[in-house]
Amino acid sequence: MSKFKKNQIYLQGFVYLSCATRTAVFAQVNEKELLQKNEEAAKKLLEEKPNGWTKKGTFTFLANQATFNNWLAGGQSNVSGNIGLNYDFNYKSDNWNWDNKIIAGYGLTKIKDQDLQKSDDRLIFNSLAGRKASGEWFYSLFFNFQTQFDTGVDLATGVKTSHFFSPAFFQFGPGMLWKKSDNLKVNIAPATSKLIIVHPHFTELGPSFGVEQGDSSRFEFGAAINGYYKFTLVENVTVENILNLYSNYLEDPQNVDVDYTLNVAMKINKTLSTNLAFQLLFDDNAVGEGANYAKVQTRQVIGLGVNYGF
Repeated sequence: MSKFKKNQIYLQGFVYLSCATRTAVFAQVNEKELLQKNEEAAKKLLEEKPNGWTKKGTFTFLANQATFNNWLAGGQSNVSGNIGLNYDFNYKSDNWNWDNKIIAGYGLTKIKDQDLQKSDDRLIFNSLAGRKASGEWFYSLFFNFQTQFDTGVDLATGVKTSHFFSPAFFQFGPGMLWKKSDNLKVNIAPATSKLIIVHPHFTELGPSFGVEQGDSSRFEFGAAINGYYKFTLVENVTVENILNLYSNYLEDPQNVDVDYTLNVAMKINKTLSTNLAFQLLFDDNAVGEGANYAKVQTRQVIGLGVNYGF
């Protein structure tokens, strides 16, 4: 065999070996990438659709202080503190969703030369169960309960206007739920029952929270729409929107009750954040002869917060 032919055979063998090696290496790389992608997809699917119960919550303490001493522009020294709880416990399976949320808040404000005043007082429980219908739609059943912890007082007259379980609001009814994720969902309930309960001594002189004079409860039947949307605005800033709409078929259905809450958390580090809570209420039935409530009510709380997640 000539030297040229031997070199040609060696060259062909080298080329073949190189191609085989490269193919094997590429195959291993592609296999690793494929396995990694499959693991990431499975992990993402597990995070998006876990089976069984998931529980999470946040406890927040907010504090504010303002001090004035010989301040020509004017102002009153004050200090305030608020505690809040936002807790979710949800169940999910292939065909069922059951979302539950507890929201609780209580706050006090002390203004110089004045008595302590409430700046926040609420206890809310939302429960929404859904069975898979098609795509992102579910047959649903919802329940909502709202009340407060402490006694409310009219500062102008010193008269008590409310206390625990007075008023208490209940809403429940069947409907349809559109749920894109835990952070984006809308429930439509066209057959919703609503019950308002107050102690009789709050209706002795006139209506209170929509309950007629001399009564202790009010029943309504109408339609409710409940929406929830939570998103990250920028890094470390989350925005939570909660919207509840209700129309009473039995009386003035064109007057829609509105309850909108905006919660903004601007995270500083693991435990500190600046928190903003804004709530707007419109309830036409809360206004009546002798009542001291405006149709449009707003509440705003902002301050530096200490957060504890669990």
